[in-house]
Amino acid sequence: MGFVLSVLYFVTYYLTPVTVFGPLAAVHIELVLAALVFLISLPAFVKSFMAKTPQLPALIGLAFAALLSVLMTGWVGGAVQAFLLFIPNAFGYLAVCLYCTSKKRLQILVVMMFLVCLFVICRGGFDLLHLLPGGAPVTRGATQSPYILAQSNDAGDMFYRLKGRGEINDPNDFAQLIVCTIPMMFLFWRAKKTLWNLAFVLLPVGVLLFGDFMTHSRGSVLAMMAMLLVASRRRIGTLPALIVAGGLFVGAQALHFTGGRDISADAGSDRTVLWGEGLQLLKTHPVFGVGFGSMPDFTDNFHTAHNSVVVCAAELGMVGLFCWSLFLFSTVRDALTIASPSNVTEAVPIAPEEQFFPQVEAKIEPIDKKQINRMGLLVLLSLTGFLVAGWFLSRAFVMTLFLLGGMAEVVYEMALKRGMVAPRMRLTRVLPYAGVLSIVLLMMVYVMIRVLNLTH
Repeated sequence: MGFVLSVLYFVTYYLTPVTVFGPLAAVHIELVLAALVFLISLPAFVKSFMAKTPQLPALIGLAFAALLSVLMTGWVGGAVQAFLLFIPNAFGYLAVCLYCTSKKRLQILVVMMFLVCLFVICRGGFDLLHLLPGGAPVTRGATQSPYILAQSNDAGDMFYRLKGRGEINDPNDFAQLIVCTIPMMFLFWRAKKTLWNLAFVLLPVGVLLFGDFMTHSRGSVLAMMAMLLVASRRRIGTLPALIVAGGLFVGAQALHFTGGRDISADAGSDRTVLWGEGLQLLKTHPVFGVGFGSMPDFTDNFHTAHNSVVVCAAELGMVGLFCWSLFLFSTVRDALTIASPSNVTEAVPIAPEEQFFPQVEAKIEPIDKKQINRMGLLVLLSLTGFLVAGWFLSRAFVMTLFLLGGMAEVVYEMALKRGMVAPRMRLTRVLPYAGVLSIVLLMMVYVMIRVLNLTH
């Protein structure tokens, strides 16, 4: 029951309560659903491995950082609201760790992500064909369809971009979700099963690529280049992988993947200005930031920074950035471990005489080293896509990151139960690395700003 309600909760999050429940959304049925999932999860939490992961204290720290960031401004009601806005996103990690503890359930979760993307692609495609027959709109902005955004390119011509609703109510946000879903579709890949792979892997991936093309997101092009580089480097080497990734970039430009908008330093100069403003906000509010979700109120054009690191630092200060880095470092480190053949050994069988409860062992699904490595690599690729796209988006706290974090820990736990990997790093060992990572991320932003300013 908890698993079913969790999946329904994820669908509601991405498609909005109005889309899923219609008139029932008026009674905030999503809150009722969240409360049910929470109550059902309490017994499961006691038996879960989640309490042993560094991500759990990281999420608790982020929740209180969001609360304190607004509370320090003196707005008590806003502090509670910030806390309640963050918790539903972070709940994605808890639900995955509690209920998606097998390969089959991970596959169901991936199917959910694909169906969400497919729904938006189909609705947007239908509206593009039937609601907008007269050509491009006269003005930029919303159209008759909530799934289509009109925008002008570098030449001043109007074009349409596909988007979702709610938390993916932006073409770039929807593209980020698509990019993260594409690698995970290969969880269904079966060796020497051509028809199966064509129907359940390659065809869905083709649909997702088409949807990504319809978003015309520049960040998603860079994210797919990074994923291709990571995926192919081990097989063909770093230099050939760079060449292949460069070929993807050239092909995307030739196919007008970005809708006629350039991917260049000049094209992103407006974002680097916002990055600079975000760093200035961190300088003036270094501990708890300016408040969760409040950065637009402190910028000249009332815009956010379009960089997940800058937004996290500006809104939650160094306390929030440290907790976010703690979650990120632990997740990426574990994903790298299970993706590496050298860090994963063959499963250690448990002798029958050593089993106090043989029936428990029989319930553990058979998973070998190759499968663990494959699942680890797919999660790592999705994380790569999320982080590269997130470098140009203000999406530090969205559920997709926490879903991927949960997936990484579930696969790691699968390997750990079978004696295939070393135990997780203790929290006391992870904390210094999280601090270093938070500083490194800020330095990367600062260096990029300085370099880009010198080129103008």
